[in-house]
Amino acid sequence: MSNIDIAKAYINAVQTGDQAALGNIFHPNVVWHQPGNNKFSGTKNGMAELGAMLGGMMEASAGSFAISKVNRYLANDDLVAVEIEFSGQRDGLKLAQPGIDLLRIKDGKVVEVWLFSSDPAQEDQFWGR
Repeated sequence: MSNIDIAKAYINAVQTGDQAALGNIFHPNVVWHQPGNNKFSGTKNGMAELGAMLGGMMEASAGSFAISKVNRYLANDDLVAVEIEFSGQRDGLKLAQPGIDLLRIKDGKVVEVWLFSSDPAQEDQFWGR
C-alpha cells in the first residue's frame, strides 16, 4: 500500500468507527499531537492514551464528532497531509471547521499524527477544560 492508501484507510476507519482497522493502521507506540488548550489537548503516547482520548471525545459529543468531508491527500515521502472538515455537537455548542491531519507513516503504519484546526479557539470552547 502507498502512504496515501494508508491515509485513506485511516480516514475510512475514523469515519466508520472501525476500531479494529485503526488498531491495524496505527503503530502500537503511535504519538498523537492534539492541538489547542482544552481537556483533550496535548501529546498522547501509545494506543491506550490515544484510545482514551478518542473515546472521551465521542462520549463528550454523544457520538456526533466526525470527519465530515475529505478534500485532498498530499504526500511527501513519509508524510501525508489530509485536508479535512470536521464537526460535532455538544451541550448546545456546534463545531464545524476545516483542518489538516498530518500523518507520518513508517513501514506501513501511522507512527505519528499532528492535527491542525482552522479555529483553535472555537475547538477549545467546544471541548472545554
